[in-house]
Amino acid sequence: MKERALRVASLADLKLVKKELAAQAKREAEAAALEAAAAKKLAAQRNLFQAAAGQVTRLHSKPVANLKPKPPAPEPKQLQLDEAAALQEALSDEVDVSTLLDTDEHLSFRRPGVGQDVVQKLRRGIWSIQRQVDLHGLRSDDAREALGAFIREAHKHGIRCVRVVHGKGLGSPGKTPVLKDKVHRWLVQKSEVIAFVQAPRAHGGAGALMVLLQPKRN
Repeated sequence: MKERALRVASLADLKLVKKELAAQAKREAEAAALEAAAAKKLAAQRNLFQAAAGQVTRLHSKPVANLKPKPPAPEPKQLQLDEAAALQEALSDEVDVSTLLDTDEHLSFRRPGVGQDVVQKLRRGIWSIQRQVDLHGLRSDDAREALGAFIREAHKHGIRCVRVVHGKGLGSPGKTPVLKDKVHRWLVQKSEVIAFVQAPRAHGGAGALMVLLQPKRN
């Protein structure tokens, strides 16, 4: 605010000028004091948290144990089912299959209810070989386990026709086809097998079998 110009014409006017100057100085001092107080209050507000908390010192906390229980591991359901199936498999070497095999010029087997035409088609190669297992040279226990696992896996994957190589027994004592006879017994006990025939000469002849498996159920 602009101060009005003071005109001095007498002693009385001089006193009036002094009084007016004093009042002006007082107003300026009060304004300065108010401004300083406002600045101080603003600074105090900005530093309120620091003033209340004081100096901060980081605490060295002790390690905390994680007491949350671990989630249970997923149960391997399919593995358990496969193991249960393997335990129930228990293929016997003592099963008499002499009445189950057709021992004409070419040995064959078919489940009850399976027509002779199925055997004929299998022998003619209507079903192409999709997988094979070679048991030749294996010990009896190893061959039984390998054959059971092979048939189970092939059926699980929808395979219909497989070849099982058992050898002709020429390397056995007395040249007796021990493994060949056992393979016949084992295959008859496998529910996945519906028929088998001696392989044609091009596929192993008397040393192998063509095996037809049940269709996989969806």
